[in-house]
Amino acid sequence: MEETLTLSISHVNKSLIFTNRLHMLLHFTALCFMVYYRLCFFFQDPQTRGTPLFPWLLVFASEIILSFIWILDQAFRWHPISRTVFPERLPQDDKLPPLDVFICTADPTKEPTLDVMNTLLSAMALDYPPEKLHVYVSDDGGSPVTLNTMKEALKFARWWLPFCTRYRIGCRCPKAYFSASENDGGDFDGSYEFLADKKMIKEKYEAFEIDIKRVREDLDNQGDTTGKIGQNHPPIIEVIQESSSSEIEQVNLPLLVYVSREKKPSHPHHFKAGALNALYRVSAVISNAPYILVLDCDMFCNSPASARQAMCFHLNPKISPSLAFVQFPQKYHNISKNDIYDSQHRSAYKVLWQGMDGLMGPVLSGTGFYIKRESLYGNFKSKDTDLELQQYVGTSNEFIKSLNQSSTTDSVTIGHSLPEEETLLLASCNYEIGTKWGKEVGFLYGTVCEDVHTGFILNCNGWNSVLCDPPQPQFLGNSTTNLNDFLVQGIRWYCGLLDMGLSRFCPLIRGPLRMSLLQSLCYAQLTYFPLYCLPLWCLAIVPQLCLLNGIPLYPKVSDPFFLIFLFVPLSALTKHLVEVLSTGGTFRKWIVEQRIWMIRSITSHLYGCLDALLKKFGLKEASFLPTNKVDDDEQTRLYQMDKYDFRTSNMFLVPMVALLTINISCFIGGIYRVLSEGNWNQMFIQLFLTAYIIVVNYPIIEGLVIRKDVGRIHPSLALVVTSNILATTITCTLYSLLRKV
Repeated sequence: MEETLTLSISHVNKSLIFTNRLHMLLHFTALCFMVYYRLCFFFQDPQTRGTPLFPWLLVFASEIILSFIWILDQAFRWHPISRTVFPERLPQDDKLPPLDVFICTADPTKEPTLDVMNTLLSAMALDYPPEKLHVYVSDDGGSPVTLNTMKEALKFARWWLPFCTRYRIGCRCPKAYFSASENDGGDFDGSYEFLADKKMIKEKYEAFEIDIKRVREDLDNQGDTTGKIGQNHPPIIEVIQESSSSEIEQVNLPLLVYVSREKKPSHPHHFKAGALNALYRVSAVISNAPYILVLDCDMFCNSPASARQAMCFHLNPKISPSLAFVQFPQKYHNISKNDIYDSQHRSAYKVLWQGMDGLMGPVLSGTGFYIKRESLYGNFKSKDTDLELQQYVGTSNEFIKSLNQSSTTDSVTIGHSLPEEETLLLASCNYEIGTKWGKEVGFLYGTVCEDVHTGFILNCNGWNSVLCDPPQPQFLGNSTTNLNDFLVQGIRWYCGLLDMGLSRFCPLIRGPLRMSLLQSLCYAQLTYFPLYCLPLWCLAIVPQLCLLNGIPLYPKVSDPFFLIFLFVPLSALTKHLVEVLSTGGTFRKWIVEQRIWMIRSITSHLYGCLDALLKKFGLKEASFLPTNKVDDDEQTRLYQMDKYDFRTSNMFLVPMVALLTINISCFIGGIYRVLSEGNWNQMFIQLFLTAYIIVVNYPIIEGLVIRKDVGRIHPSLALVVTSNILATTITCTLYSLLRKV
């Protein structure tokens, strides 16, 4: 009877699907009427229509782009589902498949070594048979700091892992565990033995922290441990081992491997995708586990249960044959109550990814996913000769042998006896030359958003994915808590996404031929999302200047079409509000998401689009800078107080200040004009739009005029002059054009 019990089930919320589809119908109908109203303008007599052609065209084009993105966005809401897993129904430990864990780090100056080691320790402490668990750390900076602190981490793991197992500790990241205000000992909370062991382990951890600082200081005194060395070093691969200590009983620990692939300034290294592919090859000849967990260096395992939860899908015979990966949501431990930077990505994981889960599965999201090794092989099985296979995956015979190895527990062995030259070859720069690595095999190259690109091609090749979102967060990371890092990170993402949309992998062209139309529309929405910058820049300038000129762009209040133009924004805003509230958000969270959408659109989206276009025409190379994850007490204080930290580049501040200056000036001038001419009936929508932009973005005004703390917008000469020049240039250029054309 027990053999028939399923490991996972899916739930369809029929009432939500009905509501979503009804909203789609009503909103789409209103959009059709709006387009009809705009088109009718072109059939009017130019002498009597009263509104110049140029501003009408600009606003119409903006509405078309917004409508296009909205249509793409509805694919996420067509058939959302949720899932439940039953880990207690999994087979016995000796029948579970082996598991590899990949942890990627690149720069110990921006990614604190202590945080990386905590992520490592939490992965080693997963609730999974240790003899079947193999943890690989990719150090793209080639820093001896990382290698030496891994050896210290292994020493501490001999104490930490038995403690977690003995007392069934829930949070197995030492830093998070000892920082928590409450005990996590479950039934052992009142036990004297537990409290004594916890005190002893805490002392061991504090000594571990001191050892890491000592290693860092010793190596810093010897010279550059990242910098130029990080971009030019030979491959280094080392299985971390430590002689057993007499202080503690023998402990069965997971295999721990340090990998630093070869890097040369003259050779493209393909950022994170290149590092993952090096890990993929090296691990194939060492452990060759059929499943791989990929983690960012700051995304620690908050719960040890994720491996077994993922296996509920991978071992489910109903979905396993076509299942490529199980994606867990990215969640963060340092999020403030109101999440003023929308760092939690609520919409993505609570709405969009659940919607894709009802189609072919969510997007590969960079970290926190369990992927089937076989799904990254490409179509190597179609290669008939050894020569064809070597041209496809490279010349390593051991790696080729691993491809044909059966993915069973018994066939996976640890390759300690492999010659060192074999593993170093697999991590060398030249290994991929003349092969299909990054094109058809492994994680794909061509964009800094290697995760979305790889997930898209997996779907094109017939693979599916699932979202696993249990009540307790399985992985917690360290999110950005200042505006500068948030916007810089956004430029990288949006450049990579649009770059994919402009390439031969365009979801609207390549997708419908290889996957469902709705899944293709989901990917298209992600890749063209940065195009929001075009309509938002336009709608933040053109209606306002027309308001100042007395040029109506929208129907009069007395016009029946006024209800259409009132319904469209209210429909979108209300639907967004309902989604925020139904996924645990608040009204204030809804306003924050509206504000961040506007700020990102006029800054990160714009610069991301420009970078993608420059790269497309060969005028700029792709670049990747790790997000700074070093804690800053002042930044954290401002963030927890829900105050934006405006200590960022003028390239971000100037557009925000310039556009607000235009809106405030036009609003004041527009109010005066409406009062003097009495044409509020014609200008109501333009007045409302301008007021809405000002109110939602009040924190920018507060940061510029009211606040006196260090996070305010400093009215430097460069900022004031540049903002005024930009606002004046826009106004003067468009002011005359709007009236003449």
